[in-house]
Amino acid sequence: MRLQLAKQLLDRQIVDVDGRLVGRVDDIAFAYDAEGHPYVDCLLTGQGALGQRIGGRIGRLLVAVADRFTDEPPVPPLRIPLAMVARVDSAVRLRCRDADLPSSPVESWLRRHLIGRIPGADRASG
Repeated sequence: MRLQLAKQLLDRQIVDVDGRLVGRVDDIAFAYDAEGHPYVDCLLTGQGALGQRIGGRIGRLLVAVADRFTDEPPVPPLRIPLAMVARVDSAVRLRCRDADLPSSPVESWLRRHLIGRIPGADRASG
């Protein structure tokens, strides 16, 4: 069976088990089995992954912006193991909740340094 991964996975929304948006598939990470055959290991999401996929000036800008909004650059992409994927249809549907995934370093930085300073932000649902 021939799969066109770029068409079937890249840029699809990633949705958790509760229907919450996690992000988009920005890139795909491969690994090799014992016989040397490649397989999809994880889906990558985040500005760093997208910037590296796009490349060139725009890609470097995306990576630089992501790195600016973290405490420890470079920003690694969020890696979602293929085992966490329940199915792929109009979106990539996960078997887990968004809260069970590692948080984005950029999102964490923005919550601490920007959103957390807004009066009443501690009472917002999230």
